[in-house]
Amino acid sequence: MSDIYESAANSLGLFSSPCLTKVELRLTCKGISDRDALSKPDPCIVLNMQSHGQWMEVDRTEVIRSCVNPTYSKVFTLDFYFEEVQRLRFELYDINSSHNGLKEADFLGSVECTLAQIISQRKLSKALLRPGGTVGKAIITITAEELTGNDDYVELSFSARKLDDKDFFSKSDPFLEIYRLNDDATLQLVYRTETVMNNLNPVWKTFKVSLNSLCSGDHERKLQCTVWDWDSNGKHDYIGEFEATFKEMRGAIDGYLLFVLYHLTIDFTASNGDPRNSCSLHYIHPYRPNEYLKALVAVGEICQDYDSDKMFPAFGFGARIPPDYKVSHDFAVNFNEENPECAGIQGVVEAYQACLPKLQLYGPTNIAPIIQKVAHTASQEVHTKEAMQYFILLILTDGVITDMADTREAIVQASHLPMSVIIVGIGNADFSDMQMLDGDDGILRSPKGEPVLRDIVQFVPFRNFKHASPAALAKSVLAEVPNQVVDYYNSKGIKPKVPSEYQSSRPFGP
Repeated sequence: MSDIYESAANSLGLFSSPCLTKVELRLTCKGISDRDALSKPDPCIVLNMQSHGQWMEVDRTEVIRSCVNPTYSKVFTLDFYFEEVQRLRFELYDINSSHNGLKEADFLGSVECTLAQIISQRKLSKALLRPGGTVGKAIITITAEELTGNDDYVELSFSARKLDDKDFFSKSDPFLEIYRLNDDATLQLVYRTETVMNNLNPVWKTFKVSLNSLCSGDHERKLQCTVWDWDSNGKHDYIGEFEATFKEMRGAIDGYLLFVLYHLTIDFTASNGDPRNSCSLHYIHPYRPNEYLKALVAVGEICQDYDSDKMFPAFGFGARIPPDYKVSHDFAVNFNEENPECAGIQGVVEAYQACLPKLQLYGPTNIAPIIQKVAHTASQEVHTKEAMQYFILLILTDGVITDMADTREAIVQASHLPMSVIIVGIGNADFSDMQMLDGDDGILRSPKGEPVLRDIVQFVPFRNFKHASPAALAKSVLAEVPNQVVDYYNSKGIKPKVPSEYQSSRPFGP
């Protein structure tokens, strides 16, 4: 819902009963007459809603220059009240090329209807009623879509390289349109970027869009991205297009397409309880996963979509391990120190369940060694000049760490590397020290007083999400990762890079 609409609705007391649902309205218009013999109209549609006998402006579309058949990317989001008559008026204006306001604009006509009429028909087309009450030739079509309940928004950034030059005396003026493939095989415009003038390597502005608008909440839905060369007469030249799903695009964290490498670490200290006892946090119930497994699967299912090869190095700490049963704080869960990787999250789960009977849970809870182990691998990426590998360490632990000084030092040093640390607290222990490592309440410093270069730690207590969906836990755990990735590469002056593999499969083709 737009700020204009929300504030106006509240101030006028527009709605007195709970909203039944939210709907999105999309607009197209066909056959707008040329009022100026020398140029085409620059149409804009203003949405008004009636309250207490008065019309008030709710929102308006963008202005599309030199166009008689505009398709607007602007989406109107409205609350629908089944028991109320919500009268709408769509006013069409030809905007003065030098002024985007309505004061100097020409009023071309309007269409009136109720929100219920649009929703019942899903797609409503009506002829424009011109000034004076005569029916015009222009047709406005309004399409309604009920929101599915997923109101998450995503930020997308697009750029292109080496686009075709469609102009004779200058370079192309490219803009990008994103279309969603609907279930009936039609294409629905989702977003149109601004035009970047005279540029064959454009970087368009980052924008936000709801998952409902982008893909109807379906991450596997096909999206078509088309690039055009803008022309002032409205006859834009086609440059090329590519198709991708949102799931495929999701690997682009704020524009950085990376090979993200996840390392998983599990706490096997004695404070978890004997795994043979049903009270243990490591107890393997035949039908119900324990908290370690719940957290591992919830976060891992999201993480594995970003991991380049779906192979996860999985480690444990705080246990005596075979064959000599010495305490280790960075042992491979599959007991293969030469190759600690497991195939997918399912492989990690199987290795975890297989190793439990062979371990003697012990202690202490030291996590500095595993941070240093992953940091050593990440340090090999420091000298590269491209954004290609970023490392994320996921630590699942049940208690207060016992090597706080070493852990603070390890995190400060790791903050200079392409690396983030995610800690999920399992059980009901006091996790106040973990909150300090998170750094949200202040700058974390090493025992010597050296501050972290950037915040790389995210801590989440699993108990806060016991009754929430796995997606809610994963969202909270991964919330800070995109900014951490961008902060690192910005600090190194490294610009976003798309790996050649993704480029070759997503060309702009005519």
